[in-house]
Amino acid sequence: MKYSKDEVIQYVQEEDVKFIRLAFCDVFGTQKNISVMPEELPRAFEYGIAFDASAIPGFGGEEQSDLLLHPEPDTLIPLPWRPEHGRVMRMLCRITKPDGTPFVCDTRSVLRRAVAEAEAAGVAFCFGAEQEFYLFELDEAGERTDRPCDRAGYMDVAPADRCENVRREICLTLEQMGIRPESSHHEAGPGQNEIDFRYSDALSAADNAQIFQLVVRTAAQRSGLYADFSPKPIDGQPGSGFHINLSVQPTGEERTSRVTAGILAHIEEMTAFLNPTQASYRRLGRQKAPGYVSWSRENRSQLVRIPAAEGEFRRAELRSPDPTANPYLAFALLIWAGLDGIRQGTALPPPVDLNLFRADEAALAGLRRLPTSLAAARRAARESAFIREHIPEPICSLYCGE
Repeated sequence: MKYSKDEVIQYVQEEDVKFIRLAFCDVFGTQKNISVMPEELPRAFEYGIAFDASAIPGFGGEEQSDLLLHPEPDTLIPLPWRPEHGRVMRMLCRITKPDGTPFVCDTRSVLRRAVAEAEAAGVAFCFGAEQEFYLFELDEAGERTDRPCDRAGYMDVAPADRCENVRREICLTLEQMGIRPESSHHEAGPGQNEIDFRYSDALSAADNAQIFQLVVRTAAQRSGLYADFSPKPIDGQPGSGFHINLSVQPTGEERTSRVTAGILAHIEEMTAFLNPTQASYRRLGRQKAPGYVSWSRENRSQLVRIPAAEGEFRRAELRSPDPTANPYLAFALLIWAGLDGIRQGTALPPPVDLNLFRADEAALAGLRRLPTSLAAARRAARESAFIREHIPEPICSLYCGE
């Protein structure tokens, strides 16, 4: 449900809400918040709530430390795991400088800018997220161990699948928050899981991807487990991906093809943002994680898969990102790359209907490779006019510095 400012204040009064978390994320997508009491809401809406940005990497030094959080009332959701009496709600925030100018490292505002540019071009993008994660046992001190919570495999069932109840709690919690999960299952690795979302507009999809990780970590901890979203938590086992399903409105095969072609054209330059950690490159090119720039309709060894579908169900699935990516930057870059493909009329190359994990060198010789290290990905981003055009320089410096 979407609320106005006055409706938020009325809701807080009527529903015994005692704490409102004003939430945002840093440049790398790490979630942050400050809690305020209900009587502070009018001031928050009118003037914003100040915080010390110097303590957050990438947000500024001590000489310019003050920033303001401006809650957005239409993002109000409950946190169902908190007490029923004295409830806790959450709102996402815009970030500005004290003079009211937008803060350049507010990545949610970066995505908002990409969405506005697409709307001006008469195009709307929708996204569906598929985030994989592992569940590990905790030790007596409550710290993560190296023991996954089970030894089940892909789509196994209980009792081999010991994650079933945690996934159930996650999905029910998300529903209570007004977020619609589409499906859930055990993944191929021991203790590995996946929960998929129905597609939605870009901003809502990125917001949901953020809250999803919080819900998973909370549900795991309540079950005596640790949720790990790193891309390669166990050597020799499948890595965890953040598969991004993208569709474009108005629909059409030609438009989908050009959007996909634009993404393929810019993928090396975007990889530092889609795969921002050293561990990301231990996943790419191994165990169903793509390593080459290619596409196909059914082949899951490819970078992009375009399943056969019509109308609103026509989509492209990008399989290289991992859950350490900031979804606001990831979706923004995909929108801009897709728009570039539409404007330039970029043609989609022929599909590659090979299993790239078993293909010989001759078959792979004509394909571009994704960056094989974080250093190579950063170099590609630093040298990219496309990245310089769209991503603010302070964010580029943090992602692409030497």
